[in-house]
Amino acid sequence: MSIKPPFTDLEIEKAPSGFYEGYSLPIALISKAIMVALVLWALVWPGNASSVLSSVNGTLLNGFNGFYIISVGIFAFFLFVLALLPATGSKKLGTANTVPEFSNFSWFSMMFGAGLGVGLMVFATAEPLGLWGSNPVVLSGAVAANSEEAVQSAYRYTFLHYGFHAWAIYVLTGLSLAYYAYTREMPLTIRSALTPLLGKAANGFLGHLVDVLGVVATILGVSVTIGFGVSQFVDGVYAVSGMEWLMNGDAEAPKPSTVGLIAALLVIMGLSILSAVSGVGRGIKYLSNLNLVLSVILLLTFVIFGSFFFAMTKFGTGLVDYILHFVQMSFGAYGPQTADAFAAALPEGAQALPAEDVAAIYGSATSPWGSLGGFSDALPASAADLDAAAIYAAGEQGRQFGWQAGWTTFYWAWWIAFSPFVGLFLARISKGRTVRDFIFGCVIAPAIVCFLWMTILGGTAIDLELNGDAAGSLIGATNTAKLFATLEQMISGGFLSAITIMCVVLIMTFLVTSADSGILVMNTIMSGGEQETGIKHRIIWGVILTSVIGALIIAGNSGAESNPFGALQNAMIIGALPFTIVMVFMMISLVKALYRDSIRAKQA
Repeated sequence: MSIKPPFTDLEIEKAPSGFYEGYSLPIALISKAIMVALVLWALVWPGNASSVLSSVNGTLLNGFNGFYIISVGIFAFFLFVLALLPATGSKKLGTANTVPEFSNFSWFSMMFGAGLGVGLMVFATAEPLGLWGSNPVVLSGAVAANSEEAVQSAYRYTFLHYGFHAWAIYVLTGLSLAYYAYTREMPLTIRSALTPLLGKAANGFLGHLVDVLGVVATILGVSVTIGFGVSQFVDGVYAVSGMEWLMNGDAEAPKPSTVGLIAALLVIMGLSILSAVSGVGRGIKYLSNLNLVLSVILLLTFVIFGSFFFAMTKFGTGLVDYILHFVQMSFGAYGPQTADAFAAALPEGAQALPAEDVAAIYGSATSPWGSLGGFSDALPASAADLDAAAIYAAGEQGRQFGWQAGWTTFYWAWWIAFSPFVGLFLARISKGRTVRDFIFGCVIAPAIVCFLWMTILGGTAIDLELNGDAAGSLIGATNTAKLFATLEQMISGGFLSAITIMCVVLIMTFLVTSADSGILVMNTIMSGGEQETGIKHRIIWGVILTSVIGALIIAGNSGAESNPFGALQNAMIIGALPFTIVMVFMMISLVKALYRDSIRAKQA
């Protein structure tokens, strides 16, 4: 029995004239309305916005933590199977005569800069140092925090967060878009990836909804990235200039002030809008090549002046450990531990404690950010004679869930929210490559570079703390200041100043590249897949993106925790959940399309 041709008659109605000429009015107006409402809410009622976003985020994580973890694990294994199968791996993204548009060097530098550039600058030292103090192995009590024994598990989870899973999220979205755009000549927009399931319904409300979810996720994912990067940019400018108004005045651990963050945001976004106006062929390509060159210089600085031998040793052991635990980390999801479940798990002597003391113990025993020592010191008087370690062990499930939801799931949501942007961008620059080249080139190669980057920079920071040279100064620094604090321990004088200035430039170019690409991608979705979009709309969405970041920074500082990025992160995780569901359906659609296309090819 022959299979009918695939549905390719995707018709996205666009405004024929006027301000929105060439744009889909439902996508553009609904997306703008959502973002403007979020900005106004955060500006007019910042405290309410911060508390509500935090509450909703906590509720969603309680119910959907496992969904995030298992979905991403499936994404990674699905792509590896596609690449290894001869029938699917050899398929070309285009016709038989299509050749790649960009050289391998430019292709790699663009994917690297857009995919994880800012994250690698902000968390190169912060991620390994943070995981050295808190990770599931430490929480289980198997090793002590910040010890020599904890280094291996710190890199196991560093590699998890910046490795194959992260890039698999991007590549699933990118491959889905590229396959339909270049083999079926469909618009390069999110709804195209669901046409095997939606059929003609993709031309209506459901198609608009999918594209709007892609735009919203993109804005929130890019916002978090730029928020972290802007904070590090302020730290770098402060390290070079000493301008006190950029910081909050805390002499021991200064943090960027709200005024400093907003000022830096305006500078970065102004430059990104100018770059976006120039288009992908000039702005992004040239900035991406500059990013790669400056990144190599920074890496060589750590190779020469840092703890290179220590780092390479940890790279080898960490990579093996990561691979050995790959399946367990891919699908090992934790659920929340209720107060009743904790009480039932307490040793017999502790179950007789007063209810108010059990409630207090429950809160501290299930906190993923504490330690056994701190827990023991805080025990109520009624539990002073009991075995603190046994009581603490009763809360391990709660600690593991809290850690996973606050760390791994945060990363998965961040990469998923980022995936419409990075995936569509990867699709735009990957025409003419095979499915196997696309997957291995965009999953394995950049992941290995991330591993090396994290071990060379982060390993130096850990070694400085282990041997006592840093004396806790790196652990105590804020996440966005840890890179500069590590450089101060390694080098000095004019060379330190020069490298710090170079880092500030590198952060700035990474930020501009990310924001620039995000603006272009949002306009591509709203224009129904057009790669050339109006300059005025790029400018408008640059302003909207700036407003979202600025308003949520203000709201975050108005919340109970006074965390400038708290509201941003909560909004991003909430916005990523619907797009995670979309990605699951993308994967199912791609399976259907590849299977049916292979049958059509045999029948032909």
